[in-house]
Amino acid sequence: MPPDSDYQLVLLANGAFSVRSLAYGETMHPGIGPAAEAETLYVNQLRLRERRAASAGEFVVWDVGLGAAANATAVLRATREIPGRLRLASFENTTAPLAFALQHQAELLSLADYETPLRAMLTSGQARFRDGRQEVEWTLTVADFPAWLAEVVPTVAPPPPHAILFDPFSPAKNPAMWTLDVFTRLFRRLDPQRPCSLATYSRSTMTRAALLLAGFFVGAGEATGTKEETTIAANTLDLLARPLDGRWLERARRSDSAEPLGEAVYRRMPLSEANWKRLREHQQFRNVR
Repeated sequence: MPPDSDYQLVLLANGAFSVRSLAYGETMHPGIGPAAEAETLYVNQLRLRERRAASAGEFVVWDVGLGAAANATAVLRATREIPGRLRLASFENTTAPLAFALQHQAELLSLADYETPLRAMLTSGQARFRDGRQEVEWTLTVADFPAWLAEVVPTVAPPPPHAILFDPFSPAKNPAMWTLDVFTRLFRRLDPQRPCSLATYSRSTMTRAALLLAGFFVGAGEATGTKEETTIAANTLDLLARPLDGRWLERARRSDSAEPLGEAVYRRMPLSEANWKRLREHQQFRNVR
């Protein structure tokens, strides 16, 4: 289909439509489409229905990489019949993909039922509304996320999350979002008394090593689309069904692309001796010989 501004509507092999960024050269949710991938990768993998239902108070989700809003609307749709309060905090460096998506609602079925709050995101960056049986407060922070993490004090940030949807463009195309510093600062935003899990589509060794070195426990995530495995991380080990084990640690040691990114430049490097030692000392691997 012909390009519109910096984005293009793409028809996937299974008949679903998605959005392609011409600037990054990547398609959002390229495997099984926006709605199906958001449900599999984020809603189901993070057990959002069950955890939202068990939450006594406000349940907080950070949506890092709003894009065309498929992940955010999947969360809303999955939890709408659970009584209570949902706080959805989205982050993006531009509203352009959302504006493009709203121009193509007929094709992007993941946006169905949420045009009003999505348009509020474009105009004011916030919306409060009742969705089924839950009360929703939704905010959009339009900023450079790594800089925002470094500069904005926690007292003026959204509350610490119970769940994080981590969905920027890939490390190769958007390395600034995948550095050890970003994951470390993100981990520091968590409340140690509030169990929180993070899911992302990347299964790369450098991404998993960065999450571990930042302080997270890390596990293998479920398959989605063309990906045989994804990644889930958490601040408590019991949120992981399949924690990485000693075999992964040894593979990371041998890998030529395991060293976390130290700056916003993509490259491939084996683990440094210092980071290998830190990984070996991580609580997740203390019983590994």
